[in-house]
Amino acid sequence: MTPSFQRRDILRLAAAAAAVLGGGARAQASWPAKPVTMVVPFPAGGGTDAFARPLSAQFAKVAGQTLVIDNRGGAGGTLGASIAARAQPDGYTLFMGAVHHAIAPSVYPKLDYDIEKDFVPLMLLASVPQVVVINPKRVSATTLKDFVAEAKRNPGKLNYASAGAGTSHHLAGELFKLQTGTFITHIPYRGAGPALQDLIAGNVDCMFDGLGSSSQHIKAGRIKALMMSGAKRNPAFPDVPSAAEVGLPDYTVTTWYGLWTPKGTPAEVQAKIVDEMKKALATDELKAIWTNNGAEIPNLVMAPYGSFVNSEIRRWAGVVKASGAKLE
Repeated sequence: MTPSFQRRDILRLAAAAAAVLGGGARAQASWPAKPVTMVVPFPAGGGTDAFARPLSAQFAKVAGQTLVIDNRGGAGGTLGASIAARAQPDGYTLFMGAVHHAIAPSVYPKLDYDIEKDFVPLMLLASVPQVVVINPKRVSATTLKDFVAEAKRNPGKLNYASAGAGTSHHLAGELFKLQTGTFITHIPYRGAGPALQDLIAGNVDCMFDGLGSSSQHIKAGRIKALMMSGAKRNPAFPDVPSAAEVGLPDYTVTTWYGLWTPKGTPAEVQAKIVDEMKKALATDELKAIWTNNGAEIPNLVMAPYGSFVNSEIRRWAGVVKASGAKLE
């Protein structure tokens, strides 16, 4: 092989490599160049869906590509998380998880994914208070005080639905029982949507739900809200007392929804995802929906969001331990 041939060969290889690298850079810069899938780890109709579907519609307008919602319910949201963790890290599969995924590590002993290691945290999308809701046809209590008194008179007679063992609905119920000295039977479902539908249908007594999924049914009178978690009343529901008002100042349960992408997604693509999502969240349509659902749009992006998730994992580990909650 002559030196001149070697030089020509090296130049050809260098040009080919540059073309490949340049093509990859152009593909990243043009994201999204095709429809994007967002895995929602609960059935349709739940709290995550209440925010995911409007977000999908506005994303399509600002980004010019469809955001496909892929509902993968089961195992308290961990099945969908497992599926998303194994997806190609190219920015075309996103994961919309929730506070449940900060609880799961303390409740599920053998998860086949790690929310802190297998995903890149992108941003917090919405935050809503937890609300205690009852079916007024099944439960005679009209105030939280009456509800607690009824639960104490008949331990185990009242029941509450949850989105599944280890979800925020479950832990919110266990925390409520711990703080009120009551025993209410837990009935887990495969998501907040099915649980809420059974509450509305009168098959269960109550639910400790995220306000996002319950709000429209409270306003329609299908279910009744007895208490909102936290220190203050929610502006969207000024007639519902806060936990602090009814003597439960430490009942501060918030349901939050966030966005992740599989580990290995290029940094340039991560930045573009965040940018397009911010544009969607800034639309008047989405702001109105968030406000109507009693939700806030927290400004937590990338590393600060990741730190928040880590702190939530530690906080909920303490709640799980104190409540003695177990898988059923």
